[in-house]
Amino acid sequence: METTRPVGEHLREWRQRRRLSQLALACDAEISTKHLSFLETGRAQPSREMVLRLAERLEVPLREQNVLLVSAGYAPVFAERPLADPALQAARHAIDLVLSGHEPYPALAVDRHWTMVTANSAVQRLLAGVDPAMLVPPVNVLRLSLHPGGLAPRIANLAEWRAHLLARLRRQIDVSADLGLVDLLNELSSYPKPAMPPGRKPAPIDDVGVVVPFRLATDGGVLSFISTTTGFGTPVDITLSELAIESFFPADAATAEALRHMAGRA
Repeated sequence: METTRPVGEHLREWRQRRRLSQLALACDAEISTKHLSFLETGRAQPSREMVLRLAERLEVPLREQNVLLVSAGYAPVFAERPLADPALQAARHAIDLVLSGHEPYPALAVDRHWTMVTANSAVQRLLAGVDPAMLVPPVNVLRLSLHPGGLAPRIANLAEWRAHLLARLRRQIDVSADLGLVDLLNELSSYPKPAMPPGRKPAPIDDVGVVVPFRLATDGGVLSFISTTTGFGTPVDITLSELAIESFFPADAATAEALRHMAGRA
């Protein structure tokens, strides 16, 4: 998002993105509708505290909160450190603990653009047969999943999993307004759509009707997973706020046993 635009334009855009009326946002921020209108039109200039208050109510990502502050004439307040920075040592250690503790089940950490930051050994064991070019860093997890040279040929329910990932990416774009994610969505949408067997319709949920499973064909049979996403609570660093841990759990006893067997062989 451009910082050269007036802060009022940014605020109005985020309010509309969140589908809030001026009245709803003004009530939530405990200011008058008239004052909010003046801020959006540039007839009034917000204080630094007001920018942050409105950004919090609008659930603006930390990266974009810095943009709002700069547009209003203030210095950004949220740092963006590399994960290797000593200040983030405890966070990196926490990530490593979560990933290693999740063995023998796969888990990985990704950044805001779905670039793999780190992964446990269980993930590596599931990547057999992937085009080596797909694994040259930086590795984009969504591209790895849906590209014909990646995992796509081995995903047993590719139509359902593809629809799930693209829908999730669209929701992320709605929340973040990240143009890099828009480019990624366009790229992924251009990949060949999986063919459905005659008479079969894509099933949006699994057999128990609660989640979209991830089913991957391996030499040991089809493994079935459910997944969870974990983030850091109340981060004040941009890098941490944009990190997510994707953890996969076996959806059935056969998958759990197969993963334990694979880990034992390794």
